[in-house]
Amino acid sequence: MESSREHRKRTRSNPSVAREEEETAPRCPASKRVSGGIYVPPHSETAANNDDEAAYDERRSWDALRKSLTGLINRATPAHIRHVARELLAENLVRGRGLLCRALMRSQAACPAFTDVFAALAAVVNAKIPSVGRLLLVRLVLGLRRAHAIGDRHQLAAAAGFVAHLVNQGVAHDLLALELVTLLLDEATEDTVDVAAAFITECGATLRESCPRGLDAVFDTLRAILHDGNVDRRVQFVIEDLFALRRAQFKGHPPVRPELDLIKPEDQVTHQIELCDRQLDPEVHLDLFKPSPSFFRDEAAYEDLKRGMLGEDAGDNGESIQSCVEEPDCSDDESGEEESETDSVIRDDTETNLTNLRRTIYLTVMSSVDSEEAGHKLMSVVRPGQETELCSMLLECRRKERAYTRYYGQLGQRLCAIHPAYQAGFEACFASHYSTLHRVETNELRATAMFFAHLLATDALPWRGVLGRVRVTEDDTTSSSRIFIKMLFQDLSEHLGVSVLSRKMNQDDTEVRDALFPRDCAKNTRFAINFFTAIGLGSVTSPARELLLQS
Repeated sequence: MESSREHRKRTRSNPSVAREEEETAPRCPASKRVSGGIYVPPHSETAANNDDEAAYDERRSWDALRKSLTGLINRATPAHIRHVARELLAENLVRGRGLLCRALMRSQAACPAFTDVFAALAAVVNAKIPSVGRLLLVRLVLGLRRAHAIGDRHQLAAAAGFVAHLVNQGVAHDLLALELVTLLLDEATEDTVDVAAAFITECGATLRESCPRGLDAVFDTLRAILHDGNVDRRVQFVIEDLFALRRAQFKGHPPVRPELDLIKPEDQVTHQIELCDRQLDPEVHLDLFKPSPSFFRDEAAYEDLKRGMLGEDAGDNGESIQSCVEEPDCSDDESGEEESETDSVIRDDTETNLTNLRRTIYLTVMSSVDSEEAGHKLMSVVRPGQETELCSMLLECRRKERAYTRYYGQLGQRLCAIHPAYQAGFEACFASHYSTLHRVETNELRATAMFFAHLLATDALPWRGVLGRVRVTEDDTTSSSRIFIKMLFQDLSEHLGVSVLSRKMNQDDTEVRDALFPRDCAKNTRFAINFFTAIGLGSVTSPARELLLQS
């Protein structure tokens, strides 16, 4: 038998022999191995393996809970909220309360239009597990303070909107709403007044019933801001519209929509959290996975809690869960049930609502004394998403007049100052009218040109969004469009003066300049110069003439 020295020498000179011997050598059983020089008994190794498997299963359960909560919240709509609420309560919300609050806040910030839906879900969960509702409010309050401190308007508006609907649902106390409005209006800026106005619009009806004196104090502050005149004109319009909404008793903005009224007031738990409380804890550790030695006991305890909330027959999948929210009254009459089922699938294709909206807008515009009164009334009529329809109807109303009046231009200016959606609506109307000018009579061309000239001269509309569509070339214009452009710019010169008009056409925006004085070829540039010279605006063509001479 070779010595150990000869064996080492042979394996060192031939590594393949060493690998072969290592592979063929008998392995020591797991129970006999040592780790770090310490012997591991078989029972300890088995226990360690079981602990690893338990931690792995617990981690998989956590990931499944996170995905399930996010998916359920993303599925929430007014039509399916009752079913989603039942499935949500079937999940372990005690363990996943941090995940639920985070998912609710993220979804609400991404889709503010569904804020009332997310608030209704939070109200259902809060009625059953109040700790979840309190944690959500704490995080919203801390987010509000942080957003206000750094001037983040988007986060501030999102959190304030969520708090407003939680006040409507009875999850948050009314005092929190008053504290928030006071904070926003204490050092009023354009952004904070906007957020405060949107907040009061959403929960003003609730505050009007629960604490009218507090709401009166808020409007006194708004009146003082309006009288000081230190804010932008657009913000003044917003405050005036808010006063008009208050006079109308917040018509069109109910505290809770009927389909989202899921919890009876006596069953709701209201949390009173102070905005200035420095002891609030967001409990961010609840958002992270942490193995728990009592995982299976906690799961069994929540199963008992779930049976108490949802009924004895509540299964893991939530299919046989009893009603956990307030259901609408059902009639015992079989024909009544069949009629309700039929109503749920009926779809109105006659555009009755659109026709009624147009009629209301027309009557409001025609019956108002001035543009300020019309703007107040229209704000209580038009809902989000109907801005373009209002812009189109305003132009239709103007067509009914024999001659153009400044009333329509001032009303359009006021609407554009209230919300950017109206700017987009008028830009779309301009594009539609400009593409069909060949069908319009000359008198109507003049009135349309004067209307848009007023909006452009007052900077109610961005020049790029309107004049960027007008390309002054021989091929891109018709006789009707040239008449329209002539009237538009002649009216602009009366509003602004030739020097200001020349600066806006040639210097302020290169996209507007390249559309009015195309630089792709000398022929198009020469046509634009000759056109503006022919309509009496030759002084605005000086930069284009210099460019043409240099080329």
